[in-house]
Amino acid sequence: MNMIRSAKNQIAELTAAAYRAAVQEGLLPEGVQTIPAVEIPKDTANGDYTTTFCLAAAKAMKMNPRQVAQTLIDHTTLTGSYFTSVESAGPGFMNFRLGGKWFADTVSGIETAGEKYGENDTLAGRKYMVEFVSANPTGPMHMGNARGGVLGDTLASVLQKSGADVWREFYVNDAGNQIEKFAKSLEARYFQIIKGEDAVEFPEDGYHGDDIRELAQAFYENEGDKYLDCDEKTRHDALAQFGLSVNIPKMKADLARYGIQYDQWFFESSLHDSGYVADTVQALTDRGYTYEKDGALWLKTSDILAAQLRQEGKSDEAIEKLGLKDDVLRRANGFYTYFAADIAYHRNKFAVRGFDKVINIWGADHHGHVARLKGAMDALGLDGQHRLDIVLMQLVKLVRDGETVRMSKRTGKAISLTDLLDEIPVDACRWFFNAKPETQMEFDLGLAVREDSENPVYYVQYAYQATGGVDDSGCLHIGSQTVTDSLTQTQTLNDILVLPPVGGTVTVDVKALNYGSDIKFYYVNFEDGKFTTDGLIDMPVPELSEDRFCTITVPEMAEGTYIGIRGNSVLIDNVTATTAEVTPLPRMKVLKVSDGNPEYVDAASD
Repeated sequence: MNMIRSAKNQIAELTAAAYRAAVQEGLLPEGVQTIPAVEIPKDTANGDYTTTFCLAAAKAMKMNPRQVAQTLIDHTTLTGSYFTSVESAGPGFMNFRLGGKWFADTVSGIETAGEKYGENDTLAGRKYMVEFVSANPTGPMHMGNARGGVLGDTLASVLQKSGADVWREFYVNDAGNQIEKFAKSLEARYFQIIKGEDAVEFPEDGYHGDDIRELAQAFYENEGDKYLDCDEKTRHDALAQFGLSVNIPKMKADLARYGIQYDQWFFESSLHDSGYVADTVQALTDRGYTYEKDGALWLKTSDILAAQLRQEGKSDEAIEKLGLKDDVLRRANGFYTYFAADIAYHRNKFAVRGFDKVINIWGADHHGHVARLKGAMDALGLDGQHRLDIVLMQLVKLVRDGETVRMSKRTGKAISLTDLLDEIPVDACRWFFNAKPETQMEFDLGLAVREDSENPVYYVQYAYQATGGVDDSGCLHIGSQTVTDSLTQTQTLNDILVLPPVGGTVTVDVKALNYGSDIKFYYVNFEDGKFTTDGLIDMPVPELSEDRFCTITVPEMAEGTYIGIRGNSVLIDNVTATTAEVTPLPRMKVLKVSDGNPEYVDAASD
């Protein structure tokens, strides 16, 4: 059940019922057909929900909206509803405040739905594609790719939860000018390795990064000077293919580490090799949308966009001021442009693979391309205005201690996605990059790793942990035994979780929230209502699996031993022991840690 929708529907019903009651008493005129509009106020000081019904209806009633609002409030019965109060505000708003019933029903709904909570069938039967990242495979992925990656992946997940058949895709630009520039850059470095750096000039518009030097060196180590004297095309093809064979797997690995998996990596070259680009350009020509000029073939972009603008009500004078321009599809040398390939790619999405809706995640610097691509789809009869959505995201600036960060401390190079994930937990990256994608953001590297109230990720993880190990009775299960009124399965940097007294061999299943997590085990004493630690338990902790799980076996314990667990961003589950006493401990079972050192805790203080 959608509890937000239920609350809004109930307000509409309560307002309508109050209006009918007021009409029966002759306090309001009958016949008003306005449907109550219900919204969530931006400021919770104005209630949890508000309706503008009085503002809309007052004109038809020829009454003051505030008077209408007060009359409706006087006739509103909240007994048995989700709300505890309703009040008039401003020019005639009715503000409602939620009560315990709504929260209780929400929790009950979550419990009933289980893992399916939040799912719905709104988009059932619809095929959606989300294309995102699609970074040039000519170098490392940057912060814009990191932001677009999590935005696209999260959007795809939301669409799936809404019932859509969702396809995640990465478009690999392995053809065209960028790849030729890539090959020329590698060629120059390859020649410099053989002939000496001063003997070969590097192209001014080439890729100057150290990654190009590293690729050229690896190519030379594999092939020697085999490609020194061959024809240029053969050499360029070999260098480009070698570079792509290194870069693309690394991109896949980085994105998988980032929690992103694609259904398909679609290669631009396949569109050229199959003749689909040429076929698409011919389809535009057959529809009368191209012309030749100076040996090149042009798309009538200005005519396509002008027609769309006229439909939207723009005057010819206003359109003229926009300075719309046409686009080259095929150059005079016979090569197709990137735009031609992009049109073919999106035609393939709709006409060949049958997606109902296509969503692209692009950087804001591509905003000028949006209308042109949608217009091209319209020209092909594919309704680009309604079936193609472009989400534009803004740039990212990394900061640390208030200073802009441009270079990796580890590599000394521009920070890549790899560098970022080496420093910041994946969950934190995804959280921060997903925030307000329509605005430029400052990613605070220091804040992202803090484990205190300043870091919102910390609160989300803490809440997840705090609810992870509690059953219906609020108990933690240890093996087949149950310890009542006792423990949570959570611990933070500043807490030690003390297990009930155990004996024999103890095993603990651990899930790390990120790869920077760590866990330590302590011997713990409990005397006179107080806990003290008696040193660390010297024991190996196994490496985490790819899913960040591991099972830890604690050495043989004497009967009745207390064990303390201190973890940094970890979840504890499935604690088992050869024997387990189940005498309930006093309520305070957490030993506080200050500057990494455990302190005494008065068990009766809680």
